[in-house]
Amino acid sequence: MTSLEHSNSTSPHLPGEFGIWMFIIGDLVMFSLLFGVFMYYRADDVTMYVESQKQLNQLYGLINTLLLLTSSWFVALGVKSARNKLLPACERCLALAMICGAAFVAIKYFEYAEKFAANVTLETNDFFMYYFLMTGIHLLHVLIGIGVLFFMWHLARRVEFGDSEIIALESGASFWHLVDILWIVLFALLYLVR
Repeated sequence: MTSLEHSNSTSPHLPGEFGIWMFIIGDLVMFSLLFGVFMYYRADDVTMYVESQKQLNQLYGLINTLLLLTSSWFVALGVKSARNKLLPACERCLALAMICGAAFVAIKYFEYAEKFAANVTLETNDFFMYYFLMTGIHLLHVLIGIGVLFFMWHLARRVEFGDSEIIALESGASFWHLVDILWIVLFALLYLVR
C-alpha cells in the first residue's frame, strides 16, 4: 500500500514526511520556551507590560490573524484539491495563500515602521524586546513559509503528479499551519492578554 493509499484509507494518517514533524516539534518547543519566559517576566512588571501593550495596533494584529487563518484555509483547500487531482484549483488556492502571506508581511512592515518612527525599539523596555524578538522570528517563518508555498504551487503545476508530490504538499501545508498557530498565540499574548 502506498502512502497516498494509506492516507485515503479510514485509518489515521500523519500528513507529510516524518522529518517535518520533527522540525515542527522543535519549533513548538522553542516558541513555548519563549512564551514561558515572556509570561514569567510579565508577571514581575504587569503594569509596564500592559502600558507597552497599549502602544500596539490591535487592528494590524487582527488583520494579520485573519490573513493567516484565511491563508491556512486556502492551503487546506489546495491540498484537498490536489488529492482529488484538481490541480488547477490547487494552484489557485496556493496562489491565494501566498498573496495572504505577502499581505501579512506588508502589514508587519507598516507596524514595525510605526514603532520605529515613535522611537520604539528592542531597547525601549523588556516588553518591546520580546515583541520584536518573537514577532521577528515569526516573520522569518512567514517569509520561509511563502517560499514553501511557492514550491508547493510549482509542484501543483507538474504534468506528472503522484504520491510523492502529495506528501510534499502535506509537508509544506503542515509547516504553514504551524506558522498560523504560532501567530494566534503571539496575537493573544502580545496584543490581547491584559
